[in-house]
This record gives sequence, structure tokens and C-alpha cells, in this order.
Amino acid sequence: MTTRPKLTYFDMPVSRGEECRLAFAIAGADFEDNRIPREAWAALKPTTPFGALPTLEVPGYPVIAQSCAILAYIGRRYGVHPTDLVEAALHEAVMAHVEDLRATVAWAGRNADEATKQRTREHLAATTIPAWAGSVEAQIGDGPFYAGERPMVVDVKLYMGMRSFRRGVMDHIPTTVFDAFPKLIRLYDAVEAWAPVKAWISR
Repeated sequence: MTTRPKLTYFDMPVSRGEECRLAFAIAGADFEDNRIPREAWAALKPTTPFGALPTLEVPGYPVIAQSCAILAYIGRRYGVHPTDLVEAALHEAVMAHVEDLRATVAWAGRNADEATKQRTREHLAATTIPAWAGSVEAQIGDGPFYAGERPMVVDVKLYMGMRSFRRGVMDHIPTTVFDAFPKLIRLYDAVEAWAPVKAWISR
């Protein structure tokens, strides 16, 4: 029987699933990358703990759900998350902050006509998103990563949380929305340039 952890997510290099894959990559850890097609989701959904992906299966244990919990597990198991309890909590607070941003932006585009969606997202780009970024910026030190010279799971969470904006995926939000925050930009670029991340993205 395999002892590798099994990560299940959609067959796309995006969002919460991809950040968990990148966490394994920066840790240099082997895992089963179980990618499912969209058409398989309806049957799989009722079997997941919270009706959502990603999930992580560790042999001999219940299925772990929720991306922040999965990232914390990967980080603790493979040494890419703080061992100090307070430091770990600070990192986990930032990861939760990324989820807050995702939820806010998703809500802004849900069930809205295009004009309303545009107004709402433009307002977010002028107010909520800079406030979010400023909160993180204030906590980043000399870098290049959140906690110094080596990436941790919080860094891949921030990277993926920012990537859709910087790549122009979010309608009506400029790709320059984080440009006033040099530490965040430095962190983003450092994660993308980190050799294991580059190797994973180029697969």
C-alpha cells in the first residue's frame, strides 16, 4: 500500500489546489497528484468532508479538507511551516486573510449583471483590495519571502492568492492592483522564481 499522501483537485493549475501542489513542490515532497475532470465532480462531491476540493488523504487517517488546513499539514510534516506556535498562528492568519479576499471578490461577481459586476469590482480594486494588501505588506520583513530567505506554505498561499489578479484573470480589476506594495510584489516574484516552483509550473 502506498504511503504517499494523495491530493485531489480539479485538473487545472489554479487556486486552492495548485497552492497545495506548490507546497509539496517547495518541500521537495512526493505526493499523488490526483486530478479529476469537472464531469466527475458531481459524483465525488458528496464523499468529501465539506463538499469542496482540495482534499488530502494521508494513509491511515481521515480525509483532510480545506486548503489552509492542508497547507498547515504539509508545512508541519515537511518543514515549510513554523514550529513556534505563535509564528505558526501568524502565518495561518495570513492564509485566512487570503481566503477572505477570495470570498469577497467571488461574492462581487456572483449573480450580477455585467454592469453591476464591473462597478463592484472597480470599487474593490480602489478600496478593499489595497486595504487587504496593506495589511499583509505591514507584516512582511526584509524578505524576500514572508519569513525570510526560504519560502514557506504561507508564501505559496499569497502567491496563488495574487496570481489571478496579476495575470489579468479577474475582470474589471487592473493587473497593477498590487503595484503600490513592493514587499508583496517582491514576495510574488521570489516565489515564481524559486526553482521548484518554476519546475512545477513548467511541467
